[in-house]
Amino acid sequence: MVDTVPRTQHRPGLMLALLAFAQFIVAADYNIVYVALPDIGHALGFTAQSLQWVVSAYAVAFGGLLLFGGRLVDRLGARRIFILGAAIFGISCLVGGLATDPGVLITARAVQGLGGALLSPATLTLVNIRFEEGAERNRAMAVWGASGSGGLAAGALLGGLLTNAWGWEWVLFILVPMALLAAVAAPVLLPADERSQSGGSFDVPGALLATAGSSLLVLGLVSGPEAGWGSLRGVGSIGAGVLLLAVFALVENKTREPLIPMRLFGNRSLVTAIVVILVFQSALAGSYYLFTNYMQGVLGYDALEAGLAFLPLTIISMGASLKITGVLLGKWGPRATLFTGMLINGTGMIILALGMSTGATFWQLVPGLVVWGIGGGVTFPAMFVCAASGVAPSEAGIASALASASQQIGGAAGLAVLVAIANAGLNLDSGATPAVADVSDGLRTAMWIGGAASVIGGLLAFTLKKPGSAAPAAADAPAQQSDELGAVSH
Repeated sequence: MVDTVPRTQHRPGLMLALLAFAQFIVAADYNIVYVALPDIGHALGFTAQSLQWVVSAYAVAFGGLLLFGGRLVDRLGARRIFILGAAIFGISCLVGGLATDPGVLITARAVQGLGGALLSPATLTLVNIRFEEGAERNRAMAVWGASGSGGLAAGALLGGLLTNAWGWEWVLFILVPMALLAAVAAPVLLPADERSQSGGSFDVPGALLATAGSSLLVLGLVSGPEAGWGSLRGVGSIGAGVLLLAVFALVENKTREPLIPMRLFGNRSLVTAIVVILVFQSALAGSYYLFTNYMQGVLGYDALEAGLAFLPLTIISMGASLKITGVLLGKWGPRATLFTGMLINGTGMIILALGMSTGATFWQLVPGLVVWGIGGGVTFPAMFVCAASGVAPSEAGIASALASASQQIGGAAGLAVLVAIANAGLNLDSGATPAVADVSDGLRTAMWIGGAASVIGGLLAFTLKKPGSAAPAAADAPAQQSDELGAVSH
């Protein structure tokens, strides 16, 4: 089953509000547990080595199952998978919040990753197939992107507030009513899925290979810093993952109904978007982690103060997505918009890195946070506009999953690499506590390297085709649709 019905027909503003809300939930979860990790470790008896699995179990399941989830969206319908993913996500958050030992929490986080792997491509697919390509989709993607970029920053803010006020459990409990509300609202606000006319079979071998390969690749990336890059779990998992994905590509070329139609990789916009997303998320994920550790480990902020430090970034990134991205896409097209967003994003990270000294005040860090927020807010929706360009509705789910998978793999790789850079030179093996100045230098170095990678990655935008009819598309948007979307944006 697949969504092939006409585009938005009624209540597009309410539908977009629900899709943006779902994106906010998934994005906020990405960062919400970070500042709560010390409290989780103390309360449940995690070891220093096992605590990372509170984050990694979710990342491995999410990244590994995204391609499978995307194809389910195409086969069974985006609304059905949206409801299923939101329900699994909410229930697993409840179980995780009630956990009293490490095993239960890690398992719940893995199941939560499954929910995210269903919900994320379903949400993005609904934005892409229910809003016409051009100005209409650009405005919808701006709202969706504002929720995503804002959710990433708000996750850290909420994590600090909730951990300080009610305990670590509430970083998971807060997501329960949000996810279940999305599941309940979906049948009312989302158009029903229509039955596909193709009746094709599901590519089971491809699904198994893609899931195993992606999971092992993410497992190796998140395990390298803790288990060692030369370990079986580090380089071994990465090697096995790459091998299985290579076998997967061979199998897909010989399958009549492939999980990922190889013709998708002939779409220059999609391929460019995948690579840019990989670079952008590599810098972003690692930098959020670095900044959180700088706030707490160098400046001595508690969980609440560290969370509040993300407030400017949250507000600025959401505002940039809502107010700037759509305008730039309409006037400049995706090439210039994507490059500009990545350039500003990387510049903001470098400015922030220059201010990250041992005696810095918060106000010295604000300029970097503001510039970083503008760049991220513009880049996030622009990347996914490019990923959806020219993709058929029947393949929107798997295209969305490819874009989201690159986001997860990029996040895991960036975190591993930037943390390794930050820790380089620290005497971690001897058991001695590194000097605060050394920690600050390492975090600052890793931050500016992440910023430089973002700037360089922005050059990839020029591999996109030059815009042909971006301006006319903006002029032809229906007035009623513009009014309804404007109501959501404001």
